[in-house]
Amino acid sequence: MRTMPYNSRDTFYKSIFGSVEAHKCFKLSVLLPRDGYVKGVVAHFNKDNEKTFYFEMTDDCNCLEGNFYTRSTEVSLEEGLYFYHFIAYTSDGEREILNIGGGFGDFEPKKGTDFQLTVYEKGFETPIHTRGGIIYQIFPDRFSKGENSLPYPDDRYIKTNWSEQPEYTQDNTFKCLGNDYYCGNLKGIEQKLDYIDSLGVTMIYLNPIFEAHSNHRYNTANYFKIDPLLGSEEDFVSLCATAKKYGIDVILDGVFSHTGDDSLYFNAKKRYGEDGAYNNKDSKYYSWYKFKEDGRDYHSWWGVKSLPETNENDPSFTEFITGENGVIRYWMRRGAAGFRLDVADELPDAFLDRVRIAVKSENRNGYLLGEVWEDATNKISYGSRRRFLRGRQLDSVMNYPFANAIIDFVCGGNGKDFAETIMTVLENYPPQTLHNLMNHIGTHDTARILTRLAGEPINGRKRDWQAKQVLTEEQYNKGKKMLKLAALLQYTLVGLPSLYYGDEAGLSGYGDPFCRATFPWDNEDVELLGFYKKLGAARKNCSAFKQGSLEFLAVGLGFVVFKRYDGKSSAIIGINRWGDTEKIPLDINLEGYKTVFGNPPERDTITINGESMIFLVSN
Repeated sequence: MRTMPYNSRDTFYKSIFGSVEAHKCFKLSVLLPRDGYVKGVVAHFNKDNEKTFYFEMTDDCNCLEGNFYTRSTEVSLEEGLYFYHFIAYTSDGEREILNIGGGFGDFEPKKGTDFQLTVYEKGFETPIHTRGGIIYQIFPDRFSKGENSLPYPDDRYIKTNWSEQPEYTQDNTFKCLGNDYYCGNLKGIEQKLDYIDSLGVTMIYLNPIFEAHSNHRYNTANYFKIDPLLGSEEDFVSLCATAKKYGIDVILDGVFSHTGDDSLYFNAKKRYGEDGAYNNKDSKYYSWYKFKEDGRDYHSWWGVKSLPETNENDPSFTEFITGENGVIRYWMRRGAAGFRLDVADELPDAFLDRVRIAVKSENRNGYLLGEVWEDATNKISYGSRRRFLRGRQLDSVMNYPFANAIIDFVCGGNGKDFAETIMTVLENYPPQTLHNLMNHIGTHDTARILTRLAGEPINGRKRDWQAKQVLTEEQYNKGKKMLKLAALLQYTLVGLPSLYYGDEAGLSGYGDPFCRATFPWDNEDVELLGFYKKLGAARKNCSAFKQGSLEFLAVGLGFVVFKRYDGKSSAIIGINRWGDTEKIPLDINLEGYKTVFGNPPERDTITINGESMIFLVSN
């Protein structure tokens, strides 16, 4: 029986769950005692400190058990981010109904906060074909080496031992961090498409591939040229075309907030002749950068002088990236299916608007993903609220809130905290964005997931210490068990799971460069790899993971159980991080569900062994 004044996650109180489309009418209701205490109610909406709206709520004669009645109102809003609460006029004066957590609203003025409502633009669309898929992230230099006869700069240190640890010192300008190359390349990736396809992958996300003078290639030197160690433009075209035959898209890393200082455009080291912004104030590239008053010093990305910041709102730079013959359109015309935008929250709104236009003009179904580490619907950066997911910019974002929630829970967190994080994102994000979220648990920017789960905490220790760490057999086995729990959550929550190359094979390691080791071909953890292949197949064969809803069925301190469902199929997922077995009754008839992992269910009860899982599917 409902007794709370309000619950934003219950369609009895709010007729549309989560975010809503602009100008779409929805109903809000509050539940009140029938004792005459409340004389009237208004819904108070604030459009991000710009405008305030009041909606009077009237008695709609909807009674429950004779003890409560509802006051309701119809609401329609323009695009924007809103914060709302209710004001009740009582015999004791005005009282507010505020968010006290879990979506619940109550008369708790000292503890509560406003509810958030995201209103996205009418007609906002994101790619449909991507939904239900799996992303595979590849750091190109370290995945697979194919034939390549192109010449490359002679100031690069070439590793001849594929299995050797990456260089991590900066004492030497030649054999050092960032300048060691294993010569993984585009042909190598193309030759491994059978393997990638066996994981159920539908999209490859490539870390930067344009010419640059470091192995990570985030210091772009030439946006219109593939780095020679990775291959040629023809190799890229071939990779995209062959991947397409497997039903796999290829998206690129768009690094536009900065370039390299050693680049065609900035050219501080004069590798590209005498021109360039650093050498010539009359250069056509000079306005692309943020030079200080002396004309020599300049703003750089996070103070890293090798990464001069670009002025993205400079008309010539914007045109260079997003114009008819710009970088984005050029590579999409050669097979790229979209872009992941590096540090999207550091790119100005006007520039992001133009990026979306460029992507969607080339391919309406092009995928535009942004790197945002926080809740992308209420993020503030550079002094302003961002509108990444309201219709004119990104399709979706890298889902760090889910990643953190998964890792925290598996490592000993509270199941209720996990569920609350998931539900908050589901409530705040537009549904078309949710189904395209990049749900990772490890990337090139983080320690390998096995090490995060089972290794000794880094506690700020430097690379000298990190380089010497190897997981013991006991740590590895513990990490693998925990990784399976984390991966099941990652693969079954709303969005697209993103597998960082080698995690499925048992790679470990702390941060850069140790999280960027080479793929262990012929030395994979066969059992772990088999788990990932089975998980990918189960996901692919259940339509509920494409655009289905999510509902938590049981949540405890050390366990969570939830359901994914649509009109065709459903799945039950349960994780028990406790050491003891959990026997959990559910208000669901489980007859007809097939067991993918874990114990077969009883009629309406599941049993999850300690530090284990259950995964049931019904088609």
